[in-house]
Amino acid sequence: MEETPTCFDRFVRDFTRLVDDFSGDEDEILRQGRELLADLVGRDDWLADRYAQPHPQYYQQYLLHADPADRFSVVSFVWGPGQRTPIHNHTVWALIGILRGGERAESFEVVSPGLPMRSLGDEGLGPGTVESISPRTGDIHRVSNLYEDRISISIHVYGGNIGRISRHVFEPETSMPKTFISGYSNESENSA
Repeated sequence: MEETPTCFDRFVRDFTRLVDDFSGDEDEILRQGRELLADLVGRDDWLADRYAQPHPQYYQQYLLHADPADRFSVVSFVWGPGQRTPIHNHTVWALIGILRGGERAESFEVVSPGLPMRSLGDEGLGPGTVESISPRTGDIHRVSNLYEDRISISIHVYGGNIGRISRHVFEPETSMPKTFISGYSNESENSA
């Protein structure tokens, strides 16, 4: 008897087809991908507990799926109360869907090396919300848990294997970049 695919399995299957069909068309991937991710985060009964565990000090980035050809990856971000990222970029497109709680997304731009970064504003994102970012339209931001008293979880889809991509964190006062590769919180699970 064939097992019925879970909603996450269907999401991965459908997103793989999307990338197959529109491999060079970022706008179409983001448009249709937004709809697929909205369907996924529109229900909160599928994420395994092991990918929803907070850390008392650091946000967690759990790999849920990496396309075998590194065309995209799906990650759960688990935010403890008040946790946030440094200002960073991605170098690839991304879709962000809020599953539980909420996030605050602050956008920035580099005016000139040596000068402070310019804030482009911030936005609060609640459950079911899906946003996209791209290097073409600006992908430098800082993300934080919207809440100081509870956990928030979001699902991110990236245009590559984000845990293996060299990218940058930025010093807010000088705009100076520092290269980093994030890896994943469940790295040992993925290398076993």
